[in-house]
Amino acid sequence: MKFETLLVTCSLLLILCKISSSQTLDDKFWAKLNPAFAEAEFVADKETCLNCHEESTLAYEKTIHGRIFQTNPGNKLETLNCESCHGPRSIHIEDPDNRFALTEEQHSIVCMQCHQEGGRLNWHSSLHQISGVECTSCHNVMKQKTNTALLSKTTELELCSSCHTDVTAKLMRTSRHPIREGKIDCSSCHNPHGSTSQGMLVKANANETCYSCHQEKRGPFLWEHSPAREDCLTCHEPHGSNNRGMLITQNASLCVSCHQYGGHVNEYRYNRVNTPYGNGCVNCHMSVHGSNHPSGAKLTR
Repeated sequence: MKFETLLVTCSLLLILCKISSSQTLDDKFWAKLNPAFAEAEFVADKETCLNCHEESTLAYEKTIHGRIFQTNPGNKLETLNCESCHGPRSIHIEDPDNRFALTEEQHSIVCMQCHQEGGRLNWHSSLHQISGVECTSCHNVMKQKTNTALLSKTTELELCSSCHTDVTAKLMRTSRHPIREGKIDCSSCHNPHGSTSQGMLVKANANETCYSCHQEKRGPFLWEHSPAREDCLTCHEPHGSNNRGMLITQNASLCVSCHQYGGHVNEYRYNRVNTPYGNGCVNCHMSVHGSNHPSGAKLTR
């Protein structure tokens, strides 16, 4: 593990230790978020909330939180139901106002009472969190709009597209992953809650992420193509391309960008276009990711 990664991990563990479930049952946790909570106490009675918030509560009861908290709470925090997320409400019941309002960043701290493990371990160092994206930016806790994850949009693609418009444009190109068809999602490759890899990938690097589906490209190979082994993104645009196979440029142009030495017919005039009868350089060098054939040193078989 790299030293920088170790530092981030240690810092993260210290933060998470401060936001433990046992601490959140203490009024001091809420008072640190908002001093208005200092004198408030837990009521632990959802029916009291229903007196004023019946419409929103009925929608909430259909969510995963509502069902678990009501029928099968797993710890003392979950038995508080509404107050597990909204804090002690004894003062609010007597005098309803906005003094207990929390910022989006504070809402995320509340969510981390429970959601601090697994895929969310790197949240505090994630690009989303650093950029000001918080839990409530993507999730709607009070209403079930999606089958999973309580997203604020009807689909994951719609949600991600609301910010990542450049990627959405690439998904309209001719060669792309089947994201628009719903066969894979953005989270199939990216962890929106953060990771230790570049681009918040679900695996350690781009190649390991690609190999999750394209296992035949992993190898090991007797004859390796070094750029393919090093980084799939050297040749491919993962979000979409107007070239075959999501290549970053047309076949022969891509090959010639590296293979410009003499001794072989590799100029554009010989292999400059893709036709129904051929694919430029890969007419002969078809095993571009690597070959296990004894005579495949040039990736020809």
